Parts: sequence; C-alpha cells; structure tokens
Amino acid sequence: MAGVKILSRSDANKLIAMLSKAYPDAHYYLDFKTPIDLVVAAILSAQTRDQVTNAVTPKLFAKYKTAKDYAYADPEELYRYISKVSFGGNKAKSIINTMKIIQEKYKGKVPDEMEQLLELPGIGRKTANTILINAYGVVEGIPVDTWVIKLAPRLGLSTNKDPEKIEQDLMKTLEKKYWHNITYVFKNHGRKLCDKVPVCSRCPVRKICPKNGVTKQL
Repeated sequence: MAGVKILSRSDANKLIAMLSKAYPDAHYYLDFKTPIDLVVAAILSAQTRDQVTNAVTPKLFAKYKTAKDYAYADPEELYRYISKVSFGGNKAKSIINTMKIIQEKYKGKVPDEMEQLLELPGIGRKTANTILINAYGVVEGIPVDTWVIKLAPRLGLSTNKDPEKIEQDLMKTLEKKYWHNITYVFKNHGRKLCDKVPVCSRCPVRKICPKNGVTKQL
C-alpha cells in the first residue's frame, strides 16, 4: 500500500497498550459455554451480525450439546434453529460435517492444535485462532477479522490487505501479551470511534496514529 506510514515496533506497542487501556472490557463477542458451542457459534457468525448469532444460539445450545448431537442431527430440524442467520442451510450442513469429524476422529473433543482445526470444514485460520484462544487459552496467533483488516493499515501496523499477511505483520511487531485480545480491542475501537469517518478528536491514540487512508475525520 503506497504512502502508508508504518509505526516503529516501540510506537506500535505503545499504541496497542493505549488502546487496551481505553477498552478494558473488550472480549470475544459470541456467547458460548463449551468448545463445541464455540465452534458452532463461529461457523454461524460468518457474514452475520453478532447480535443475530447470539440471539439464535441459546435455544440451539439447549437442544444440541455434544458433537454427536450435531453429527447425527436432521439438517432440516437444525436449520429451523438457525434460519435467521445468513446462509443458514449451508451452515447447517457445515456444522454437521464438522461435528462428524470431531465425533469420529477426535472422540467428540474439539481439537486443540492449529493444524487439526484447519482440517475441519468451515474452519479457517481466524476461527482456529479464536477457538484456541477462547476455548483453550492457547495463543499461537491473532484472529484477523474485518475490523483488524480495516484498522491495522490505518493505525500503521501493516501494509497488507490479506488476513494471513496482516496476522504475520502483527505477530512480528506486537508483544505476545497483546495477541489474545487485540482483535476485540480493535472491534470496540472501530465501533466507537474509528469507523468509516473516524472521530479522531476523541481518539485516545490520535497523537501517535498515522491515520493512513483517512481523508475525512470528526
């Protein structure tokens, strides 16, 4: 990305420290109790608002509790529980296929290794990182969602648009203590102040942020 100013390692970690302090309650945004719940919620959340996903999962999780429950579920019945999410029919099939593998290959336990998670249908690196961090406390990487893709270049942390390249840039630059929560800090910051037209006048990192690509601000 031409003309993008990249922060030094020192300034990048200073910026993230300031943002983390500004959003102390930032956390994963989907509701779940078990690793199985988390896998299902993550699949449902693709191209669907968090509020919609969280609205359908309580009844779904009350009905289906284990990998076996999902693996042998009737697709049409499962669909009725998730019909409000986008592409519900395809996601019902994806959930069933994923849970069949978890049930048959991993004895009903969600894998806790990146390579194994990436072999599951519907699980990309972002979701795999999300599962490892939030279900098992294992921090191997950084979940790169739409807010990270949007804000990492703006804040001077990456020149890339590809999620995996952005993740590598962040991992090389940021101290590992920030990896587990930075995605949710970015989401809070984006929603509150740093959306399409950022509110730079109220931003806690306005003095250090390079404001890459910002043509209009409040």
